[in-house]
Formats: sequence, C-alpha cells, structure tokens
Amino acid sequence: MSVKHIERRRTTEESGDGQWSTLSGRKKVLVLVHTEVYGKRLQDVLPLLESDLRVEVVFTIAPHAFNEGAARFLRDLGATVLPWQEAVRTEFDLALTAGSRGMEQVRAPIVRISHGAGHMSLERVPGDGTGGTGWAGATGASGTAVGRVRGPGGITGPGYLTWNGAVVPRAVALPHSDDLRALKRWCPEALPVAEVVGDPSYDRIAASLPLRERYRAALGLRLDEHLVLVTSTWGRRSSFNRLDALLPRLLTELPARRYRKALLVHPNVWSQHGHWQVRAWLADCRRAGVIVLPPDMDWRAPLVAADSVIGDYGSVTLYATMTGAAVLLARYPHGDANPASPGVAMALATPALCPTRSLAEQLRYAAAEYPRLEYAAISARISSEPGRFGSNMRRVMYRLLGLGQPAFPPATETVPLPASLFDGQVSA
Repeated sequence: MSVKHIERRRTTEESGDGQWSTLSGRKKVLVLVHTEVYGKRLQDVLPLLESDLRVEVVFTIAPHAFNEGAARFLRDLGATVLPWQEAVRTEFDLALTAGSRGMEQVRAPIVRISHGAGHMSLERVPGDGTGGTGWAGATGASGTAVGRVRGPGGITGPGYLTWNGAVVPRAVALPHSDDLRALKRWCPEALPVAEVVGDPSYDRIAASLPLRERYRAALGLRLDEHLVLVTSTWGRRSSFNRLDALLPRLLTELPARRYRKALLVHPNVWSQHGHWQVRAWLADCRRAGVIVLPPDMDWRAPLVAADSVIGDYGSVTLYATMTGAAVLLARYPHGDANPASPGVAMALATPALCPTRSLAEQLRYAAAEYPRLEYAAISARISSEPGRFGSNMRRVMYRLLGLGQPAFPPATETVPLPASLFDGQVSA
C-alpha cells in the first residue's frame, strides 16, 4: 500500500467517515471562511447543497487579518469547524472560498467566488513595482502616471488566483461576462477555468424589492418616515475615516420627526478595532437616535428599505443602484479606482456630498435628479446572469463533485425580515 493511500485513509477517518459516522459514502465539502464578510457571501451558496444526503459540509477559518468575526459567524451558523491545520491535511471532494489566502494548501478542487460587487479598486505595487510578474502600469485621465498596479483588487487579479505561477482554483465563478475581459488582461491563464455564474446578492435583492414595505414595517418604520442609510466600507479611503465630519450633520441637519438614520459599518472595522471600541466611538450618535447596525445583521434588508443612501466606494453603495433609493456619494478614491469597474460609472452619475449645503436639501436634490437610466445600466453590470446564480453555481459545484444535481430547481430566497430597530424610539 502506497504512502499516499495510507495518508488518504487516515485523513478520511479523522474527518468523520470512521466508526462514529451515521451516514457513509458522502462527498465532503470544505468551506473556507476568511472573514465574516466572506462567510456571509458563501452563506448564499450553501442552500444549493441543502437536502442532499450525499453531501456533507464542514467549515474552517482560513488565515486573514480580519478573521476575528469568522468564529462568531460560524458559531451562530451552528457549523462544524475544523482547525485550519487539520483542514489542510484532509482531502475533500470540493472546497468553496470567497478569499484566496491559504487556498493553495487545500486538498480539494476549489471553487473561488467573488466576495463583493464591482472590483472597484486597483491593487497597487509598493515602491517602483519592479518585482514580480503580471504587473502593469496605469495612467490617469490626463495621461500622467498614477503608479503601477497588478490588476483589480478582486477575483480577476493574478495575485488572487495563482500560486508559484500555477492557477489554484478548479473553477473561478465570475459575476459578469465583463469579468472575462478583465481576466483575459490580468490573469489569462485562469480563463480555461472561468465560468460566469452571476451574483447571489444581486438576485436576492432583486427578489426582495417587491417586499420593500414588509422590510420597512419589520424595521419599525412609520409610513411617513424617511430612512437614510449611511454605509461605509473599511480602510483609510472609506467614509468611516471621515465620520467625524458626517455624523454631526446627521444629527443636526435631518429633523428626527421626518428622518430615521442608520449607520452600516463594514465588519472589517468591527473586527480590527473590536466591538467595544466601535460602539464607544459611536456612543453619542447612538444616544441621539442614529441606529448602528450590528455587523452580523443582513445589510440587504435595510438597503431594500432605505429611501436614501449616503455611501462611499464600497459594494453596498453599488448595490443601492438597484433599489430606487436616492444616493449621495460621500467619498470615492478616484486615484485608485479601477476605470473598468461599474463603480467609476456610479461615481460619475451620483451626486457628490457637499460640505456647505444641508443634508436634507441634498437628499431632496438626489431624489429629484435620480439618474434612473444610468443606474439601470450600472446595476446591470453587477450581474450578467440575473436570477440565474443558483442554477449556474449549482451546476459548477455538482460537476466538480461528480454527482448529478437534485431533481428540483434551486430557489432564489428573499432576504430574511429583520428584527425591529426603530420600535420604541420617540421622535423629537
């Protein structure tokens, strides 16, 4: 018996196919959860494996700087979690990941999906960028050099798909056919394994929009109340880095009788600084009636319910172009923006937040000048397979598993109704 065969038998027994197992002969799927955000993205994939007794799913926390929230996410999910070192010693029939770190260590055919929408940033090379292959120069609108980049900061960048010159995933699941062109430019060696499957959040938001009034009622909003959702991604270019200028305006320029305000902060901020610190920074705003959405809440429910969105360059602002909400753009890092992304088109079509005019006036302007045709074109660039993520993604997974698909179509679920956020608050 070969050493390789002995090792395979040992790892199979360790993973639960031994004498303690109730079901035998199952295909084993490993889900790599790097961060809370990546875990939530993968959570939209998991229903495609439900009700199939031929498949067993286990999880592991993959290495990442912001994986503090991953353990809490998996605990709330009720998942079986393997330690990372055990997971990379065990063979699986399939692995799912929305991140790239450590995936070269996994012993399974890997499906790599995107963790957000739009691939809106360019990843820059530190220094002069002379080291490494696959790096390309970039120029600004004026033709002047703006540094060197190695591709979009997302799934189509070469640094996210290759290891030592070889493509790691067995399948790269792309949201849009435009991503194939980006892949051809930045990582052409991955084209043979690329498949356009669509975007799960796009499909679920679209399915939930007809139920908008139910989400508003569940949140505790009155019919005459205007919900303003302030959303921030993470990092120094985010709105959170300038919240000290924006938050006082939310309190003083939007009358509480008319406006309800909710703040959505990227989970990476909570993970990096800790829940106590984020709540402490925002304590006065919370006491003044601004709802700080918890990081484990499904952000899509308040997005569907919102009348207005004040956002930055994060994915949530891009998804807002689907909903009909008026949008004000608080921050957008044009110098680091991926010119081929829908985010640049959004930044050109969206009114920019002005420091000298009242927020109420600007929100009215954004609603009156709503760029409906432009937003329709922008949101269409999030997914080129609208409503078909479930069927496309399930086909890819079951092909790699070597199983026939279940004999029923996958459903696109609406976003769960949220718990009430505003009940019990008294408007001034």
